[in-house]
Amino acid sequence: MELNCQTAEAELERAGRSNPGRWVEHSRFAALACKNIASRCDGMSADKAYCFGLLHDIGRYDGISSEKHLIDGYRFCMERGWEKAAQICISHAFMIQDIETSIGTFDVSDEDYRFMADFIKNAVYDDYDRLVQLCDSLALPSGFCLLEKRFVDVALRYGTPPVTVERWKKVLEIKEAFERKTGCPIYELLPGVVENTFT
Repeated sequence: MELNCQTAEAELERAGRSNPGRWVEHSRFAALACKNIASRCDGMSADKAYCFGLLHDIGRYDGISSEKHLIDGYRFCMERGWEKAAQICISHAFMIQDIETSIGTFDVSDEDYRFMADFIKNAVYDDYDRLVQLCDSLALPSGFCLLEKRFVDVALRYGTPPVTVERWKKVLEIKEAFERKTGCPIYELLPGVVENTFT
């Protein structure tokens, strides 16, 4: 099955009906952030970035879960032949390539845990992986926001394990890298970011 914007939108819509929740709108705003930033980066496809943003949490279709949604999304995309989207379903949660840097709960089998640990360690990240990692932290269900607001939003829900600050630092590094690529502050590319951050 070909992955394009229409297909990705339809799959997210279907997944949202299967497991309704704020994750769906979060995914839509993450995708728009991906699209807007990629459109300013040489060598990146805005449409491809948009698809990856839409699908990064697609594993949530199977109900409420923690890290299980990562491997569920991976399998969902692999079944359709979307290898890069499948990788991003896992990689978006690991800006540091070490499974020990997870902030969630591994509600998966031992076999799946071992698979994910090996996958994360050996994955070759490119700008699409890094872009979704960034945009995941720029999107609330209500719209775009400053990274720091999203950091606190996640911390309130997941707590602050020892890796938290290192994860934040990595996302800030990715932000700076994309600002060099786009030639502007990324927030300039996110309409309504100020209003949504301060409401």
